[in-house]
Amino acid sequence: MGNDGGSIPDRRDLVKTKAKAEQADKQNQVLAKWFFCALSKRPLQEPIVSCELGKLYNKDAIVEYLLDKTIYGDGATICGHVKGLKDVKQLRLTPNPAPVDPNLDRPQAAYVCPLTLKEMNGGLPFLYLSTCGCVFSATGLRALSSPAESSTPLDPNEASTSKSTFSCPQCSAPYDRLIDVRTLNPTPEEEVVMREAMEARRAAKKANTKSKKRKAAELQIEEEEQGAPAAESSDHKKQKTIAAPAPAPKTNSSVASMTKKVASSLAEEEAKRKAKMSDAVASLYAPKNAGKKKETFMTMGTFTRVRFFSFSSLYENDG
Repeated sequence: MGNDGGSIPDRRDLVKTKAKAEQADKQNQVLAKWFFCALSKRPLQEPIVSCELGKLYNKDAIVEYLLDKTIYGDGATICGHVKGLKDVKQLRLTPNPAPVDPNLDRPQAAYVCPLTLKEMNGGLPFLYLSTCGCVFSATGLRALSSPAESSTPLDPNEASTSKSTFSCPQCSAPYDRLIDVRTLNPTPEEEVVMREAMEARRAAKKANTKSKKRKAAELQIEEEEQGAPAAESSDHKKQKTIAAPAPAPKTNSSVASMTKKVASSLAEEEAKRKAKMSDAVASLYAPKNAGKKKETFMTMGTFTRVRFFSFSSLYENDG
């Protein structure tokens, strides 16, 4: 050390330390989550939907992804749990009534909480109801949510469930605060919990569907086993209904007599009209097979007044 012109090396010049990992800008992360679609990275535009993990998407981007899973490179990583439109919920957002301020350092939020008018910009936790899609701030919903009106439960199990049932402050739709409340853009720890709850719901739904199919198959087998006597009983009931004569409709005597008179007068007029007809016109009204003469291929479909006679009668007259 020393004797080199007065330069004294420090520890940081002699020992190389591990470089610190670059940290992402938290403000940019917040802007990306609350102002841009998680899938297409385009600005959020209505209609806006959210999945069971609380991510925000443009609905058209979700439709494009469902039609072609390769249109977005990281689509399977971001929303691989979305199998169809039934796995997302369209949100009912409240537009921000405040005018746009051009002097703000960060973009102004397009939506607010309808209860507290707090902006949905990532500064406060927001959530939505999976039953109706209404979006509120967590503090506003916690302060104004009221239990749903219902009759007094008769079963203690129903009483326990009614304690967690509330009505939406915006549309009055009932929801369960333990099941139907979803956090928007949750933290990584909250996202893990929400993913476990999503998988549990889907497994329970799948098991319920299988049990319903099994019950339907059992009922069908029972109906097939009891099909013969059931068919006989149904045939017997049909025979009874067919054998029972329908009651004759009640008619007024004066109306019946008037109907008979009108029918008889019409028949008399028809007979007089036909009596005045010529033979050619009367033949048009005659039945098809009445007095039909046998025709040959020479006279078929023609009208002739030639009277056919035999040659024997002609020789008799000459004799």
